[in-house]
Amino acid sequence: MAGSLPSETPELTKSCCAAAYSGDVVAMVLGESYHPGGLTLTRGLLGHLGLGSGGRVLDVASGPGATALVAATEHPVEVDGVDLSESNVARATEAAREGGLAGRVRFHVGDAERLPFPGASFDAVVCECAFCTFPDKATAARELARVLRPGGRLGITDVTIAPPGLTGELAGLAGWVACLADARPLEEYSTILAAAGLRTVHTERHDAALARMVEQIDARLRALRMMRSTMPALAGVDFERAAELTGQAAAAVRDGVAGYAMLVAQRE
Repeated sequence: MAGSLPSETPELTKSCCAAAYSGDVVAMVLGESYHPGGLTLTRGLLGHLGLGSGGRVLDVASGPGATALVAATEHPVEVDGVDLSESNVARATEAAREGGLAGRVRFHVGDAERLPFPGASFDAVVCECAFCTFPDKATAARELARVLRPGGRLGITDVTIAPPGLTGELAGLAGWVACLADARPLEEYSTILAAAGLRTVHTERHDAALARMVEQIDARLRALRMMRSTMPALAGVDFERAAELTGQAAAAVRDGVAGYAMLVAQRE
């Protein structure tokens, strides 16, 4: 059911994902938030984490910083974000400065499987639409648990995959970059987290959010394709292949193979 990424390429996969999600074209296609459900789902997720005054929050795979900035703006907490992409970290840091949040929000370059923080540093950890892309999910889960204080909560939103699993290009590297290839059933995420000492306390399905996001991506790709002769940033984009992958993703959602879910777990 899981993607068939060769075992010798996890670092390459992570580099490809980081590079893909730091590009200007991705921002044009995905909008302000890089995951289904957008900031509305982010706010719902944060509401389950018990964020209190003076608490510390870690946003893993923070991208351009949208989730971290919402957490710091709407809750009395300090936030650290960590991402593999240096350009994403720079972009998020600038967004925090422009938003007047530089004193409470910091971004760092780092790997989810080797988080650059001492143990029990955070009251809550969030990870949106990224856990499914981590090649070594068991190690990443142990890292997420390690940096949480006892009783602290982890909030994940992520792609889920049901039998018979993905087919075509989405089962390969293109699927990894699209956050689909190694997605798992929601129950399997809970099992992986439980092995790391994280007990699932809440789940929600948000499959319709994934369907809407795929529709939005298709619409934005069509619009950008019409503008590519006037926008230098679009010169190297293979719109035909992007349309094929989007079509495969739409079919997976329509057939009930791909979905989206929220999961909240607590460190024992």
